[in-house]
Amino acid sequence: MSALQAVQALITRRAAHHLRTPKQRAAALALLLGLISVLAYLMGGEHLLLPVAVCLPALGIYVLQSHQPKTPTHLAYDGMTGLFSAAYLKDTGQNWLESLQINNRKTACFLISIDGFDRLQAKYGDEACQSLQRTIATRILRGLRDHDILCRTGLGEFTFLLSPVRHLDLEICVQLASRLKAGIEASVPCGGGTLHVTATIGFCRSDQVDKADFATLHTATRAALNDARKNGTGTMRAFSTSVQRRSTSQETLLTDAAKALANNQITAWFQPQINSITGQITGFEALARWEHPKHGIISPAGFIDTLAETGQLEKLAEVMLKQALRAQNKWRSRGFDIPHVGVNFAGDELRNPMLVDKIQWELDRFNVPPERIAVEVLETVIADAADGVISRNVNGLAKLGCYIDLDDFGTGHSSISSIRRFSVSRLKIDRSFVQNVDKDEEQQRLVSAIVTMAERLGLETLAEGVETPEEQAMLTQIGCSHVQGYGIARPMPFEETIPWMIQYFENQRAPTKIERHNKG
Repeated sequence: MSALQAVQALITRRAAHHLRTPKQRAAALALLLGLISVLAYLMGGEHLLLPVAVCLPALGIYVLQSHQPKTPTHLAYDGMTGLFSAAYLKDTGQNWLESLQINNRKTACFLISIDGFDRLQAKYGDEACQSLQRTIATRILRGLRDHDILCRTGLGEFTFLLSPVRHLDLEICVQLASRLKAGIEASVPCGGGTLHVTATIGFCRSDQVDKADFATLHTATRAALNDARKNGTGTMRAFSTSVQRRSTSQETLLTDAAKALANNQITAWFQPQINSITGQITGFEALARWEHPKHGIISPAGFIDTLAETGQLEKLAEVMLKQALRAQNKWRSRGFDIPHVGVNFAGDELRNPMLVDKIQWELDRFNVPPERIAVEVLETVIADAADGVISRNVNGLAKLGCYIDLDDFGTGHSSISSIRRFSVSRLKIDRSFVQNVDKDEEQQRLVSAIVTMAERLGLETLAEGVETPEEQAMLTQIGCSHVQGYGIARPMPFEETIPWMIQYFENQRAPTKIERHNKG
């Protein structure tokens, strides 16, 4: 039996419960009234039958029409998983909530999200992840009662609505969520192998919302799920007033973020990069910072998703590029020679067929040589890019003379051939490899292997996220060309870069020669 057939088998027996609607019960009432008419004839003959036959059916029709709830006339299913559709969940949930107070019952809504589902989909493909979702759906269903409702409400996301019960408190909900979580997180087959997944869960009880409205309950549950995600993968959170306050604040922040670029609130801050051997400043990276009028400085984690959703990532790259070019001119006018300023470009900007012409026009307008700009491209973008617009743009920028940085190297799955195909100039080693590199021998071997490969390909290397002198010293021994991180300096607004450089040069001493490890 396939996973889809298993889900449908479980759903079929649940349908029997949901089809026993108030409408059907009203039809049964009409039948009962007909039987009463027969009894009236037997007891009083035609004299009693006439008034009963006229009154009772009319009363039955009145009851049928006036008490019929808004119940779906048919069951709708999700084609992928065989679960109930989101529309059915919404309609039935609304009916339940409207009757809770009358029946003195409670319900609860649960949102279950498979952690990192987008990465799983990118790695294993759509077909494997559809099978994964059907498997997860089957596991969740096995932990529910026949009359509970489960549906898929997003990629790797499920909503479960508990059928109304008389007693429901926080402890019961936590136990239920824990049981579902344990069932989901057993190893599952995926893409021809075995995969261990984790799930994040948020839930809310009906007595925690002030409206008998399913949309309100679902929104509160979503807030609980978002709060759980902030605390890491595989966590659970119940809705509370504090969650509500944080959610309201976050919604306001997201609304503000959509307007931040238009209001000139997002600006470039600059983090220096230095040569690990000579100590010379070899560049800066332009990093977006939102200068919020109420909340202060906000990092990209607080607004980048909103800009992506509102289609503003390309505009953000334009703003960062212009501010980087202005910075180059101002540094030069003050006598500072900065080899490169890095500007990040994501997939959206790189798909613009006019990107090379746009950047060349800006370079000419600001009179900045192309080699003074480092175009930073995520390794995952290069790894997933076919020989199309992205490839032509990156290679076009390299031919123009721009420096090409492959950012977050080690987190994707790019091959040596793709590195050469995209004319990469430098590998930026992801901070996950840099952390504790002075103490972890495995980390040292990994970084050493990356550096050796880069040297043999004629590429430079830059280690990101360097936080301590010990990490910097070890990276120098290994042979990493450049370093960047809080251990050197935090990102700063342009106005602070020149005082920082003056102070840095004053403090700089002749570097101590450090022997490199023999990498064989």
